[in-house]
Amino acid sequence: MKPTGVTQATPIRLTLLAIIAFAVVASCGPKAISTTPNGVYAPGVDLSKTAANGVEVGHRLMEAGQYELAMEAFTRAALEQGLTAEILTGMGTANLGLGRLGQAETLLRRAVEKDEEWPEAWNNLGVVLMEQGELTEAQHVFRKAYALDDGQNDSIRENLRLALAKSENVDNTVVQNNEYKLVQRGSSDYQIRKTP
Repeated sequence: MKPTGVTQATPIRLTLLAIIAFAVVASCGPKAISTTPNGVYAPGVDLSKTAANGVEVGHRLMEAGQYELAMEAFTRAALEQGLTAEILTGMGTANLGLGRLGQAETLLRRAVEKDEEWPEAWNNLGVVLMEQGELTEAQHVFRKAYALDDGQNDSIRENLRLALAKSENVDNTVVQNNEYKLVQRGSSDYQIRKTP
């Protein structure tokens, strides 16, 4: 039995009702976003400008403690400039910050092979060696960095002092909180804190 007073809607009537409802709802919505030059869209990429130097970007990211992003920046710079001693040192230092000591050592050794006269690369290699407990080799590396730098860099001098003090106190069972400083070409330096 059909209920009385109820009529069945035909498919055409339902379609018309849906179209009318959609039109009413659409007319109540916000206005369209302006696509004028002063609109809300971000500006496009200016391809006529020079891109930022990947090495400098990598160093800035290192200072901010963003080691993974720094690795990506140094990798992009290597694609453009090749694996220079500075890029290898940056990649090695970023790996040290990420705790990848083996990879850091490999990259820093390659860096000092490419530029044997760069004290910052030798210093950072010494820091990796100290982190791995290679005291004797770390001392030699810090001495080389100190000699190449003529004792001008306080971070290299302090790292050498720490390495010498640590080797003299090998029998000491007290855990020390040593701070080793990583250095880069320029005014910035990185600091690695050795925690017990």
